[in-house]
Amino acid sequence: MDDSRPIFVQIAEKIENDIIDGTLPEETQVPSTNQFAAFYQINPATAAKGVNVLVDDGILYKKRGIGMFIKEGARAVLIEKRKEQFYEQYVLSMVREAKKLGITQDQLADMIRRGENKE
Repeated sequence: MDDSRPIFVQIAEKIENDIIDGTLPEETQVPSTNQFAAFYQINPATAAKGVNVLVDDGILYKKRGIGMFIKEGARAVLIEKRKEQFYEQYVLSMVREAKKLGITQDQLADMIRRGENKE
């Protein structure tokens, strides 16, 4: 856990990451809030708040008496959400900085390609 961000946000992001990478496939059950609470040694209400963020976002749904499950299509929704976040957090700031430095679009594209070759 990262002390700089609320724990419930980190719980939600952990579930999102597991859905995106396929660790938690769609229509499977996610760990219970009590399991999260025991694993991370936190209050179950905090774990529930993280899970409920994903319910509110339409990523998880509740099967009464059984638990929380991943909604069909959740992975695609999360990938689109993360792409938009990536655009807003990285691409826009990169383009602004490139303009300040007089870097053309072609030069920026070349830099990106050069970066891909380093991976």
